[in-house]
Amino acid sequence: MDRSFHVVLMYILIHLGLIFFLYPNDIISSSDKGQWMPIMIGLIVHFVFVWIYMKGLSFFPNKNIIHIYSEMGKGFATVFLFPVFIYLLLVNIIGVRAYSEIITIIFLSNTPSWAIIVLFLFISAYLAVKGVEVIFRTGIILALLFFPIILFVLIASFQNVDWRYVFPLIDDDFHFITSPSYLESFSTFIGGFLFLGFVAPYLTYNRKKVLTAAAILIPFFVLAVYIPVLTFGRNTASTFMFPYILTIDSTYINWLMFDRVTMFFILCLVTFLMLLVSLLLWMANQILNHWIPHKPVYSVIGLVIIIFITSLMIIDWKAVEQLLWLNSFLRFYVILTVPLSIYFIGRRRKGRA
Repeated sequence: MDRSFHVVLMYILIHLGLIFFLYPNDIISSSDKGQWMPIMIGLIVHFVFVWIYMKGLSFFPNKNIIHIYSEMGKGFATVFLFPVFIYLLLVNIIGVRAYSEIITIIFLSNTPSWAIIVLFLFISAYLAVKGVEVIFRTGIILALLFFPIILFVLIASFQNVDWRYVFPLIDDDFHFITSPSYLESFSTFIGGFLFLGFVAPYLTYNRKKVLTAAAILIPFFVLAVYIPVLTFGRNTASTFMFPYILTIDSTYINWLMFDRVTMFFILCLVTFLMLLVSLLLWMANQILNHWIPHKPVYSVIGLVIIIFITSLMIIDWKAVEQLLWLNSFLRFYVILTVPLSIYFIGRRRKGRA
């Protein structure tokens, strides 16, 4: 049965959860002019590898990447799946710790980080144990509840823009390509599409609709960066840890009964991030279950304990930034090896047939 709507909606939600927090600061810090250029290069890389990934998967109907690698032999499967498993685990550790720190910094300053981490992991683990179909159905409910709020806040954040800040438009030397901040920005692109190779045979989807969903996200990537730049100017916006969040905080709507629109916006994004964490936990559990067959609840609980203990060992935001930078190497390894290997295995299989 075609579940393209579920897959497309999940694709959009988890990217929305990633776009508005760290991505604006990464892009603004890496480029002092023409921010659309680093954004577009990242989007082109994203589109190319998503297409390669899905094209490779199309050679193996109703098979996920675990089955595909396993057909090549146990050793071959371990070589490719083990780095993916470590990457999923690291993304969960860094994501849970980073976003708990963000919530603490923005509006729960008196709440200890461990309490927020526990809430994150408890809800995400429950969804992961229930399975991928429950995660996707939850995504539909959350989209109906919170997507209108995201659109409303996005429109309202244009309140204080100065269009003169859009200039200059061109960055002549492309110095941003070697910037650590720019390399870290790719975490927003890479973390959101790996699940496409895990959902078969549970869910089937149309490749063109997924690419349409990627196209729908383009304005969100652009606005998340340019609204803070147009509001504060690039030099000022680059000093903020969360430029877009501060832009929303500076927005005043006199007819709205709530004082802080920011709180509702962040809560919406946090629910999307919980979906991402639950999906990553489910994916990591699928790999573990392939190696050692077992009930999902056992491995999910084990992974949650590892994530919780490791997250507590990360003491401050500086340590989070260092981990994000170190994870960049594994991130690019995954984005290069997984889509390309799946594609070439599929072409090889087709050539033999």
